[in-house]
Amino acid sequence: MQRTPHRTDRNRLRYSGGALAHSLSATAWRESLEMHRADPTIAVAVRVGVATLIALVGGGLLGHQEVAGFAALGALSSAFLRYEPFPRLATKLACVGVGLVAFAAFGATLGAVGLTMWLQILLLSVAAGVSFWLLTAFRITGPGPVILIFAAAGAAGFAENAADVGLAASAAAVGSVIGWIVAMLPALSHPHSPARIAVARALASVAALESPGAADVETARQHIARAREVIALGGDPRMRSHSHELLALLDAAEKVVDGGSHDTAAARRADFHRFEVELRKVRRDIDIPRSGASVHAIPSVRGVDRFFGFFGEGVRRLGDGVIVIGVARVVVASLVAGWIAAALGMAHPLWATMGAMAALQGANYRQTVQRAIQRLMGNALGAVLAVVLLVLDLGYWPLVVVIVVLQTVTEMVVTRNYALASVFVTAMALMLTGLGTGLGADVALSRVLDTLVGVVVGVIVAALTLQRGDRAHLTEVTRELPRNSRECATECVRVS
Repeated sequence: MQRTPHRTDRNRLRYSGGALAHSLSATAWRESLEMHRADPTIAVAVRVGVATLIALVGGGLLGHQEVAGFAALGALSSAFLRYEPFPRLATKLACVGVGLVAFAAFGATLGAVGLTMWLQILLLSVAAGVSFWLLTAFRITGPGPVILIFAAAGAAGFAENAADVGLAASAAAVGSVIGWIVAMLPALSHPHSPARIAVARALASVAALESPGAADVETARQHIARAREVIALGGDPRMRSHSHELLALLDAAEKVVDGGSHDTAAARRADFHRFEVELRKVRRDIDIPRSGASVHAIPSVRGVDRFFGFFGEGVRRLGDGVIVIGVARVVVASLVAGWIAAALGMAHPLWATMGAMAALQGANYRQTVQRAIQRLMGNALGAVLAVVLLVLDLGYWPLVVVIVVLQTVTEMVVTRNYALASVFVTAMALMLTGLGTGLGADVALSRVLDTLVGVVVGVIVAALTLQRGDRAHLTEVTRELPRNSRECATECVRVS
């Protein structure tokens, strides 16, 4: 018997209510505190710290301390795409730099023409949707679109005339160039590092098949396929011999996965773990044995194919229904959060916009809740840290040191736990905002309250617009819900 639209809509609302209850469950808060294993951490963190340092020191020495923060934001482009092979990284990172400059110029223009805060929130919410759309479609991973909106929001508060627009955009452009150069430097000495990390991740996923299910096997296959792609896109003659060795390891891993024998996986686990550890080392004299087994030939990928392959795939994904729905959710949540914060008289309503956007960067509803909790906890602790630093009333050069340290630590922990990273990134963001202008300790409280509005709105919008892909995740969630909520969630999974 077919259900009436009224009954279906009512069940969907009950389903959303059950999903919202997850945000208050012990499981959600416990998961937010879990520490995860990370792949490259120290090397990436040092590169981002160095890029930020160069940008801030350059701005200070040139007498443009008031826009050095925009140069530092441009340098943060080096934090994107840490898993990409260098030929592909060069193209994608350039796109990130262009995006940062464009959003800084856009935000500065909004401030220079004197638009009201209400209109700024509207236009920046649309810009938030555009940034989410482009970065998701073109698979540009890293800090995410919230960095672009942070640059736009900061520029909107800075610019008062056309000269300020040019100054903010130019500073962001210089920083982006610095970020690109610093991120690409390892290609000169370690062109094989992205391929090695990709193979290490593949071996780790296969070694983890202790009691594998369909999802575990599929994840292992995806990691193996991704590793082959990274090797192919590397395209450096200096790593051709080593690439064959890496492909031999992938062949061995694929045989374990295809064999379907858990005993085989267990027998190879120690070997795969040893190889994985060696592959994560920076040294060139790693203990990877040459294999006589047949390996796949390394595909020849021309530079033009690398660019158009990435560009063409991204263009095709622009019309993906899931991505388009995600864009709509980001726009609505950002707009509502910003307007609520403005209506409440909060000093920085655009921070609420960014809070909602950051929460909705989760891949599914469960991750959205997790990111919201992590961002809220991180902002609260980060605000306390910022108050301490602001009370000290540091000058420009001590602030440079503090910002670089905070940014470096952020990159070291961001893939381990987003809440911990948010502590440092919140303090760092407030320090950047205060460069050349000065901030009082009250700004820290404003940051927490605006973020609270943003993440609450983001979670509510996510719950009201649940996707079919969330059903599997919410099936696990229902185990933690009260009985009534669990029943309504189960019912709505069935009717949706």
